[in-house]
Amino acid sequence: MPAKTVRTNIASGAIEGFTRDGVNRWRSIPYAKPPVGALRFKAPQPVEPWAGVRPCHRFRYCAPQPRRYTIVGPGKFQPTSEDCLTLNVVAPEGDFDRPLPVMFFIHGGAYFLGSSATPIYDGASLARSGCVYVSANYRLGALGAVDLSSLSTDDIRIDDNLYLRDLVSALRWVRENIAAFGGDPDNVTIFGESAGAHAVATLLAVPAAEGLFAQAISQSPAGALSRSKELAAEFAVKFASILGAKEKDGARLLLAARPAHLVKAFDRLLTTSAADLPGGYPVGSTFGTDYLPLDPIQAMREGKAYRVPLIVGTNADEGRLFTRFLKLLPTDEAKIERLLEGTEPTDRQRITAAYPEYPAPAACIRLGADFTFGSTLWQIADSHSRHAPTYLYRYDFAPRTLQWSGLGATHATELLAVFDVYRTHLGRLLSAGADRRSAMRVSDDMQERWVAFAHRGVPGDSWPRYTRDARAVMVLDRASRVENDPHADRRQAWEGFQVFAR
Repeated sequence: MPAKTVRTNIASGAIEGFTRDGVNRWRSIPYAKPPVGALRFKAPQPVEPWAGVRPCHRFRYCAPQPRRYTIVGPGKFQPTSEDCLTLNVVAPEGDFDRPLPVMFFIHGGAYFLGSSATPIYDGASLARSGCVYVSANYRLGALGAVDLSSLSTDDIRIDDNLYLRDLVSALRWVRENIAAFGGDPDNVTIFGESAGAHAVATLLAVPAAEGLFAQAISQSPAGALSRSKELAAEFAVKFASILGAKEKDGARLLLAARPAHLVKAFDRLLTTSAADLPGGYPVGSTFGTDYLPLDPIQAMREGKAYRVPLIVGTNADEGRLFTRFLKLLPTDEAKIERLLEGTEPTDRQRITAAYPEYPAPAACIRLGADFTFGSTLWQIADSHSRHAPTYLYRYDFAPRTLQWSGLGATHATELLAVFDVYRTHLGRLLSAGADRRSAMRVSDDMQERWVAFAHRGVPGDSWPRYTRDARAVMVLDRASRVENDPHADRRQAWEGFQVFAR
């Protein structure tokens, strides 16, 4: 059945999308001016209005990145371009008595890969459940998530935290335009996974984001993605050196370089940083600047972050994915020992003792996952819950196909439930029989809780708030349950641990 078209008017002009499977969709709507030419490395600028009707039927460009990460189907790859500051809207078909809550999704990808066009992020199922779904692209890697502002000169200014500025610009677009799609600009929930979850947590501490969202969901927030401006400056010097810049010539070279050259140079920066500093990561947010004054967790702890309801959680087997793909985590003995070599002997003993079989491979994987995800989760939960409603989860569900593969409930597998993938062809390949029925139940449970949270700031029934007394955790599995302070020994082992003090 051919899709029918649907039109609406927004501040910058008329746009045309299409209707299919009970939802209206608009793709690749620009929310800022293309950051090209002199606007490269600058804060996003307001989009220029257009005449006539702008077709928004298909996805256009994603941020520059290696082609292998842009796959959107068998043999199909999304083209890349610096002209990538666009977002997508999916809304239920029909009229509603009142505006619907908005769910604004931030994709993951370690801040150097990913796209809102990735099929798993479709969002139609969430929209049919009673919300307006928005997903956005933002600048990645050297063009948006490596802080190169320290290379600025009198003639060339480079702004810090570009990807955060992009996301705030997209959220401002939502506030200004989402009513045209049936959404409530005063009830926006930001949610994201992995680097997207880190972005969600960081936005809680960005002054420019004030009033742009009412709730937040952080799914597997990755640690080591925030750094001081001093450490960011060290990474910037390394990057300029990789490009071949001479002293004080970095800014000029950055503006002149082709995007593909910057992508390749970033890959070298990522490799050398991992070798020089295990767990060190050159992309993410920089605090201690006007745009992000405080480290986000410090801001939460001191009550200076936005006091909005927050869901935050991790998956039971986070680290297993990174033993096969994107081997960025310290998940073997050699990397872990290098990670811990600068710590006090008592700290090292405390941490390794929390993993009794260390240095066995399974214990190393758990330790590396807790360094990256678990320790961040516990710090966020303890800090934010002092000032605002906080709900903690652990995602345990894995069909037998994932268990047999050795992945289990690994990093990003909760997205299969959140986005109702188990009802698609891919989901049918991953589950069958009793597994399929369980997958349906887990998907329904998570979607109902996520959408309920978007409506009212409470994730459904029987999920108690996280407090530092009980530390209640909702375990999402075939039969969901609440556990108090699971893995207390591992949580306590990481208390006060800091890898990068600078």
